[in-house]
Amino acid sequence: MIKLQVIGNLGKDATVNNVNGKNVINFTVAHTEKFKDAQGNQKDRTTWVDCAYWTDRTAVAPYLKKGTQVYVEGTPDVRTYTRQDGTNGAALTLRIASVQLLGTRSAEGNTTQAPSYNSGNYTQAANVTVQQPVQITEPLDDLPF
Repeated sequence: MIKLQVIGNLGKDATVNNVNGKNVINFTVAHTEKFKDAQGNQKDRTTWVDCAYWTDRTAVAPYLKKGTQVYVEGTPDVRTYTRQDGTNGAALTLRIASVQLLGTRSAEGNTTQAPSYNSGNYTQAANVTVQQPVQITEPLDDLPF
């Protein structure tokens, strides 16, 4: 089994479709990688991943809006097609096993947390309080070894 994990932003709002009596949420995730070319110039390379999330729990669909950052995990596939000009093309597709919303950008550019949906189960993203580690007050030279 091959598993692909992608973190990126949605290119457009998700759509919910019904295919042969089953619900599927379709959306596209873009991941942009920054790198320097041979001349040292900063370049961007964007990979687009077409996603199909087959689930009866379509409650996540309203949260899958353009620009939302998501983590998706699933089984990859390459789809080939013929372009309008007659040349062959290929697209990376992903059959989603789980999706997690990482946040959205507000008009001010701030990132906010959003609900998470993993393997079709709804869990609300929560703020977690992390306790400070306990400090050791004993001398370190009294170790038994």
